[in-house]
Amino acid sequence: MPGPQTDAAPSPPTVDASVPPPPPPPPSASRWMPKPGTSWQWQLSGTGNLDTSLNVAAYDIDLFETSQATIDTLHAAGRKVICYFDTAYEPGRPDSATLAPYRHNAVKGWPGQYWLDVREPVVVNVMKSRIAMAAQRHCDAVEADDVDSRDNNPGTGITAGEQQAFIRTLAAEAHAQGMSFALKNDLADIPALLNDVDFAINEECFAYNECDALVPFIQAGKAVLQVEYTSGALSSKSGLCARANAMNFDTLIKHLNLDAARYACR
Repeated sequence: MPGPQTDAAPSPPTVDASVPPPPPPPPSASRWMPKPGTSWQWQLSGTGNLDTSLNVAAYDIDLFETSQATIDTLHAAGRKVICYFDTAYEPGRPDSATLAPYRHNAVKGWPGQYWLDVREPVVVNVMKSRIAMAAQRHCDAVEADDVDSRDNNPGTGITAGEQQAFIRTLAAEAHAQGMSFALKNDLADIPALLNDVDFAINEECFAYNECDALVPFIQAGKAVLQVEYTSGALSSKSGLCARANAMNFDTLIKHLNLDAARYACR
């Protein structure tokens, strides 16, 4: 779960999420498949003034808040673009009103955000529409946050199989539109989903001593884009980089609000 979005970038095209998405554009011959050793930047706040000059292979940015001009600038510089959206309810998104009736328990620590019943067809169609929007904006991959509701008391009664089916649906939709799909956190479902997703994005596996669960991604030649957070100087956690590099993770040290500041372990 990343930090809040705080800027007001030019609004991207709105997708009507209350109906099934339109047919996807023809997919590219092969989608981008990030491998271990993929340098990256993750910035979800301050995206109205995104620093596009970093010498990294990929940027992970907010699907709604980042301008099309910024995405085009990144592509012109040879960068890949991962587009972030949340599968939990957030206020202030263009499709929030459609999702509001399906809210359940609050997302702990994130005021205004609620877990959604992702088994509901309307909710699934909203997420498919967001993926269609990512394709229309020429994103190379999508990051769907909070897909691990089952582990966080969502109040929906979702089962492991239902959660995995939802994630497979999103991954298949991204693939059909020529984009790769990241599994965000959700360590418990890695054995079931490894062949359905293209890479991992993880928050704080070192802090929680959970990193071994991500090793199957590396063994499969799939990148683990990993982040540890600090409220102090970014270099204060640089000591963990030796472990991250030994595991072949692409680890950043970031502030929780995911601003531009970053410390890359490699």
